[in-house]
This record gives sequence, structure tokens and C-alpha cells, in this order.
Amino acid sequence: MLIRLLRTYLTPYRGELTGVVVLQFISTMAALYLPSLNADIIDNGVTKGDTGYILSTGGMMLMVTLTQILCSVGAVFFGARVAMGVGRDLRASVLHQVGTFSAREVGHFGAPSLITRNTNDVQQVQMMVVMSCTILVMAPIMCIGGIIMALRQDLNLSWILGISVPLLVVSMGFLIARMVPGFRVMQGRLDAVNRVLREQITGIRVVRAFVREPYEVERFGDANRELTETALGVGRLMALMFPLVMLISNVTSVAVIWFGGHQINEGSMQIGSLTAMLSYIMQILMAVMMATFMAVMLPRASVCAERISEVLDTDSSVIPPENPVLELKDPGVVELRGAQFQFPGAEEPVLRDITFRAEPGKTTAIIGGTGSGKTTLLNLIPRLIDSTSGSVSVGGVDVRDIDTELLCSVIGLVPQKPYLFSGTVATNLRYGNPEATDEWLWECLEIAQAADFVRAMPEGLDTPVAQGGTTVSGGQRQRLAIARALVRKPQIYLFDDSFSALDLTTDARLRAALRPVTQNACIVVVAQRISTIVEADQIIVLDDGAIVGIGTHDELVVSCPTYGEIVASQLAVQDAS
Repeated sequence: MLIRLLRTYLTPYRGELTGVVVLQFISTMAALYLPSLNADIIDNGVTKGDTGYILSTGGMMLMVTLTQILCSVGAVFFGARVAMGVGRDLRASVLHQVGTFSAREVGHFGAPSLITRNTNDVQQVQMMVVMSCTILVMAPIMCIGGIIMALRQDLNLSWILGISVPLLVVSMGFLIARMVPGFRVMQGRLDAVNRVLREQITGIRVVRAFVREPYEVERFGDANRELTETALGVGRLMALMFPLVMLISNVTSVAVIWFGGHQINEGSMQIGSLTAMLSYIMQILMAVMMATFMAVMLPRASVCAERISEVLDTDSSVIPPENPVLELKDPGVVELRGAQFQFPGAEEPVLRDITFRAEPGKTTAIIGGTGSGKTTLLNLIPRLIDSTSGSVSVGGVDVRDIDTELLCSVIGLVPQKPYLFSGTVATNLRYGNPEATDEWLWECLEIAQAADFVRAMPEGLDTPVAQGGTTVSGGQRQRLAIARALVRKPQIYLFDDSFSALDLTTDARLRAALRPVTQNACIVVVAQRISTIVEADQIIVLDDGAIVGIGTHDELVVSCPTYGEIVASQLAVQDAS
């Protein structure tokens, strides 16, 4: 999976990668040439007292060293550019893919896991690319070149390499095979820590209100402990790697000195050759050690690549049309015919045989008990999810055949949980229409009954808003979300229980102010309060995912028992209060 991912995202950087390989080759060959020059200085200069030879060969060593330094710097520069580019492209691809997901796919992965995959996982792959360009390219060149150069110095000691190098490779392979499963478990437990932390930060007020701090501390401690135990297990294996490499390296050096000393004593080997042999053996083992360091990163990067590829290879259940309709003659008409929605693997559908028509200039209200499928029904219209059977059409065209941007442009959605982005009041209101003027923003705020508290803010439209709108109350957040939908001037308004946080007086004023602005638009309202929908042109009553009544308020009170129970229960609550 890692190779496939890198093949895709490294292709645009062929030029830089070629430069890395060439520069690393020159740098490594220069490093391999230095011990031979040093051996010549010892054997032909120092032992013979030839100062001129020492100076000339030393000058050549300085030139080779300078070449090695320049090439190494160049290789690191190009390698870093490639790695940063791959990381940027991966993050952009993951974000783009997540942007195409429907609620079904987002729920499958979970927000904490998606965040971890686009940050920590991409970072691991990016770091692996950096180290590959600086270490992995150099290691095989140095290892093979070092073996060749060592054999040129003395063939009689080659048997030492024949033992130490395979022994090192087998030892590292055994440890790496044990680490791969650990890294896979560790990434999953990192997701768990992120999920618990996200829940606790988001729900901090609930935690404090119910005095559940000790429980939440224990819950986070469990997730943190599991991650720590897994990381320690992998860390213990990693801790064995470098001491093992150093042990084999030092034992090899002792063996070379021992047997090489005997050859020097016998006159079959010169001191310079032994020095060069030691240098080459250290370079060979250093190359293996660097490859080992890469091998430590490779298992984790491989697991991260699998997780990233899982996101990139997941197709959205909401598929863009191949030949999209680019124009709607009557975009304010919404019609559902036998629409049904069922989650994969669920025994029963959430919605069954939903059929109704909503027209411009009229208000269609949807009401029902908790879990009756009201929000799911509303989500079918803007294609946040797709019906599993039946059809949903806007302007007489099935929403599956409409261009996505066109469909979104004719719909103004106020979700059940209104979300404001970090920025200012103005940037949030202009989210659906970046070209909106300040005058139009204020007019929409007036309609949404939000102008008064925005004027009271220190900087008016330029007042900062925290992520999620946590700096304003729930009712203010709802009114700002309604104003944001109004700024867009859509032909279809979808209000998903968007008046629940408003008091009855504000609710009545807001609905009265909406009428002149939305008189030619189609309005679909999901509500819990009868007072919010009593004047709707048609009310759809849902019960357990099916329509059990359609009509006006007066008609349904008489003909629909479910609606009558809702009305009676709310009247009883009002009387009791």
C-alpha cells in the first residue's frame, strides 16, 4: 500500500528525485574514496617520510571532502522539497476526498480518526520520504561500494564481512517483523485517545454539570495507558536495534584488527590497508545501521499509508452525475416519490415510502417524535445522503442528475446544530455569498432578529467568532445561521428545527419577518413546536420513518391521531406552566 501511494504522489517530482539520486551517488562515492587516499598517505607518505606526497594527497582529500559536502547539502535540499510537496499533496487529497463524503462515510470513519489520518499519518509518511531521500538512497550505495573497496584492500579478511553483514540483516529483520503489528495497534489507540479528548473538550460543560470529572479522567487514563503500553512494547524492540548494531560493528572491528594485525606481522598486509579496511567496514556497518533506522520508520509509515489509502479509496455514497443538468426551469419545486433510506447492514429502513410535493410560495412543515426520521428526510433534498430507493427531485429533475454546485446554490440550509466557523460575524454570514454587501448583511440580520445583539458587540460585523460559535449563545447562534441562509437568497429554504432555541416571542417575530422575503421560495421546516408550524400550508407527520398524515393544522388535529397527541401534549405542558 505504501509503495502504491508513493508511486502516485512521487511521480510529479521525478526531476528532484533524479537530482537526489545523482547527488547522493557522487557524495557517497566521494566518502568511499577518502579511506583509500588516507591509506596511500600512510603507506606512501608517512612511512617513507615523503612530505610532498602527503601534501598533494591531503589536498586531493580536501577537494573530495568539499565535493562530498556540497553534494550532500544539495541532496538534502531536493529531498526536503520532495517530502514537503508529497505531504502537502497528501493532505490536500485527503481533505478533498473527505469533502465528498456523505454523512454515512464520515460516520463510518469518525471525525477524530479522519483528523489523525490527515495530520499524524501524513506526517509519518512525509518523514519517511525525507529519510528515504537522505538515508535510504545512500545506504545501499555505501554498503555495496564499501564491500567492493574493502575487497580491493584485502581479500583475506572478506570472510569477516560474510559473517557480520548477514548476521546484522537477519537480526534487524526479526525485530522489524515483530514491530509491524505493534505500530498498527498503536495508530488505532492514538485514534482512541484523540476521540476521548475531543469528546471531553467538546462536552466540558456537561462533564462539569454532572460532576463527572473523575470518571472522564479515568476514561482518558485508560485510553492513554493502552497507548503508552503499546508504544513501550514497540519502543523496547526499537531499543534493541542500535545496541545490537553497535555490538556486531565493534566485534567486527576487533576481528579485523586481530586478524589484520597478524597479516601485518607476517608482511602480507600494510598498515594503511588495515586502516582503510577498518574505515570501509565501519562505513558498511554504518550503511546497514542507517538502513536499520529506515526500517524502524518503514513499518509505521506502512501502517499510516494503509490508513490514508483507506480514506482515499473510499467512494462516497453520493456520486456526482456523469452528465449533470446545469439549469433548472423551476428550482423551487421539491418532490419526493416513494423515497426510502436505509443504512448499510440495518434491519429496518430509517424512512419508508416518503411521498410529498413542496412548492414555491408555500411552507411545508415536518413534525414527529424523536427518531422518526425528520432530519434524515431533510438531508435527502440537498443530497447530504442519497435515498436507497424511490426518487428525490428539485425543479422536476432527480437530485442525482443535477450538478452539485447548482443544487447547492438553490438551497439555503439551516442545520439542526448550527455551526459557526472561526472568523468574524461578517465572514460567517458571507459563507454562502462572498459578494454580499454590508447593507444586505444587516438587512438579513434584521430579518433573523439578530441585528440588535450584533450591534451591541464591540466591533459589530467585524466581531471575532470562536470556532463552533462558542462565544455566542445557542439562540444567537441559530439566528446567525438563519441570517447566513438568507444572505444566499436561495429558492429553497430548509430549516432543521432551527427555531428550537428561540423564545416564543422571538420565534413569532422572526417568522413574520421571513414571510415577505421568502414569499416566492419553497420552505421546508422541521420543528418540534406546534406554534412554529401552525400556519404552514401543509404539515407532514412522521412516525417511525413513515408518513402517517399530511394536511393543514386544522385537518390533522381531526384526522391524524399522532398529530393530535403531539398537540395535546404541548397544550398540557403550556397549561401546567
